[in-house]
Amino acid sequence: MSPEPSLSAPVVTLPVKTPVAADLEPYRKQLTGYCYRMLGSASEAEDAVQETMIKAWRNLDRFEGRASLKSWLYRIATNVCLDMVQGPQRRARPMDLGPASSADSNLGAPAGEATWLQPVPDGLVLSGEGDPAEVAAERETIKLAFVATLQHLPSRQRAVLILREVLRWQATEVAELLGTTVASVNSALQRARATLESIDPEALSSRPIGADHQALLDNFLAAFEAYDVSSIVTLLRDDVEFSMPPFQLWLERPEEVAKFLMGQGIECKGSKLLPVQANGQPAFACYHPAKDGDGYAPWCLQIFDIEGDKIVGWHNYLSLDHTLFPLFGLPERLPADA
Repeated sequence: MSPEPSLSAPVVTLPVKTPVAADLEPYRKQLTGYCYRMLGSASEAEDAVQETMIKAWRNLDRFEGRASLKSWLYRIATNVCLDMVQGPQRRARPMDLGPASSADSNLGAPAGEATWLQPVPDGLVLSGEGDPAEVAAERETIKLAFVATLQHLPSRQRAVLILREVLRWQATEVAELLGTTVASVNSALQRARATLESIDPEALSSRPIGADHQALLDNFLAAFEAYDVSSIVTLLRDDVEFSMPPFQLWLERPEEVAKFLMGQGIECKGSKLLPVQANGQPAFACYHPAKDGDGYAPWCLQIFDIEGDKIVGWHNYLSLDHTLFPLFGLPERLPADA
């Protein structure tokens, strides 16, 4: 008599599929967004992601599938970022470092690149895909003001808050990634929230999706290229903030901006603007007349905070080291008939 067949199938242990280099590349954009929020610099974020990819590629044969490939990459990226953050050093905006100046204040010497929060191209960090509300929330969390606020947090608290509040990871996932406990993660998140609340009470709130601001931007472009300062200031809210990294000077109120544009900022007269997208915000690349008379040369990246029908933030990142425009894939020069 033959034995009864077993009612349960034999357990077969399948080998873990070892990822290959091509499996890593789809994570590059989201990792760059994570590293940018951690570091406040597009170039440093790219460097961090490149180092992450190299370390992952070198250790592919050691990936045992105990965590997902995504979690493994984020663990490497987090450690790279924590190594790159130097103590209390944080990148900032001019408004974070002191009171407003007057339009005729001496510009002084430009501060070093590592001082300032740096802009990032949307295409480097945003997928632009998925539910519209999620896409809008993703854009909010790379805005200059939000990333600047993150820089106030100690680096590990910063990582916890980004992973939990921005990327919506579970506390257990974050604890595993950081090699700590859920209680420690929850404590760090609580402290991070309290710090952000003391700096910017709306930092973690859900903001409504803004209406289309194209008419306002069109009016600004026309007024700026005509250098019609009286028209420009009508587009600014009464409490507008105007900054110009790498200089520490920043201005508040439209009348101060007008004085600056007609004084120290007169070099902007005759400029041409190209629309770009930076930090989830509307922006223009500004080219001013080249000193050699041959068309227009890169000058600055203008990024705008808009509320309602007014500009409330006008941030001008001067391209003094000639690295900013290539980062955004912008032309080195515009022709004279642009």
